[in-house]
Amino acid sequence: MEYAQRRKLQSQETERKILYAALELMRERGFDKVSVRDICKAAGITTGAFYHHFSSKEALLEHGFAPLDDYMRSVLENSGDESPDQRLWRLLSAYGQFMEHSGELIGRYYQQRIAEPGTKSMDPSRYTLRSMVECFRQAEREGILAPGHSPEWIADFCFRHFRGVVVDWVLHGYSYPLLPRMEEDYRLFVTLFHA
Repeated sequence: MEYAQRRKLQSQETERKILYAALELMRERGFDKVSVRDICKAAGITTGAFYHHFSSKEALLEHGFAPLDDYMRSVLENSGDESPDQRLWRLLSAYGQFMEHSGELIGRYYQQRIAEPGTKSMDPSRYTLRSMVECFRQAEREGILAPGHSPEWIADFCFRHFRGVVVDWVLHGYSYPLLPRMEEDYRLFVTLFHA
């Protein structure tokens, strides 16, 4: 492996260590009670290394969904034999569980997104969205996807809807269990599949 390639991989690994350390600390203590120094100590890095990757603690939120994509990848890696509706529920329930586990951080993330108009929170290259698109493509290949829209459009619509459910949960102060609400809405979405 070339030096430049090794350095790039090392940099990505350091960034992930920072993100995971911050995520765990912030889940335990809350965003405001965690300092950059706390994150560095938990990640086993210097503050200089932190600031090489992130301009501030708030900047972590911009990259905070890399752990979500990693989590989704681990949950979905053995779902190849599932039907599209089973895989869609696996994807949505994992998404909901991650959100519930992250709690206040999700609220912070969306506050930041709203405060910075024009930022793109759902990059089409992200694993979570690509997995949803593939789920609807499989349904289309199997002839069970309701006609009228492309798998890409349906996946985008589905993701926007469930992201909205999460935002509603945040706006209600995390006062209701998220997963049952998502399951109720999922039952409507599976009507996109027909016999």
